[in-house]
Amino acid sequence: MKCLIAHPRHCLGVALTRLAESRSDITFAPLEQLPDAATLAALGADAVIVPPLSNPGQAEPAEVYAHCDHLEALIDLCRQQQIALIWCVSDTLFEDGADTPIDETTMPAPRDETLRRLVTTGERLRAHPRHLVLRLGPLFGLDGEDSWLGPLIAALRGGETIRSAQDLIVCPTSVSAVARALCGILLQLDSGASAWGTYHLCGVEPISRYTFVSVVKMQLATRLEGVGQTAALGELQALNQHHDTPLRRVLDCRRLLDVFGIHQKAWRVELGLMLDSWCQQHYGSQEAVAET
Repeated sequence: MKCLIAHPRHCLGVALTRLAESRSDITFAPLEQLPDAATLAALGADAVIVPPLSNPGQAEPAEVYAHCDHLEALIDLCRQQQIALIWCVSDTLFEDGADTPIDETTMPAPRDETLRRLVTTGERLRAHPRHLVLRLGPLFGLDGEDSWLGPLIAALRGGETIRSAQDLIVCPTSVSAVARALCGILLQLDSGASAWGTYHLCGVEPISRYTFVSVVKMQLATRLEGVGQTAALGELQALNQHHDTPLRRVLDCRRLLDVFGIHQKAWRVELGLMLDSWCQQHYGSQEAVAET
């Protein structure tokens, strides 16, 4: 199966490309620019994947509108060529959250005009018979655009003060886990599964963004101590932004399990694996530790 990745430098694009290096049943190629119909047909792709904007509620409106324009153009092209189109989108579309886990049948109804444009574009995508909308919790990874964890590690090691909301409850989501899930979904669809539609995927265990950052700092400090480093990490500052009532944004991922057999992954385990990988990259040998 051949898939094209719009915005291949996004952390999800990086994770998908890296995962495919160890497989022979699926390939991912970059789609750097919007193609015309003839070019797209010549590429011979089975699917096009559009990674998410990390936090469209705080992005510049022009960035969100450009994302929507690009997606809408791809919708028209993919419908003409009968190519599957997979759109990954941030859970921040659910602007007000919910007291209980949010299932796939719940339509986002944001007040923000920019977020409403994303919802409208999503409705256009649903008119394409071969579409998949994958709503995701906040992504974290080491590499690529919008990776969160990589820049967070750099900021902590640089002594910066990290400000994060302690009254926003989310489910951090490993970009590696999303890449593995997408591979499984795509291969099942390519094998004849007729299960197009909207799905949710996020990590196991709701937690505040502030607590997630605290866990990263603690585990990073432990690993640095283990390799003989004593760097003073940046301070954390808790923010309250939701008027004494925490906003919960937790996705119900049951349909993904029922339809494709894909389980949620524990973000703490995924985070530990990424930090181990980061440590191996930077302090993989005693010689490297001595040099630093």
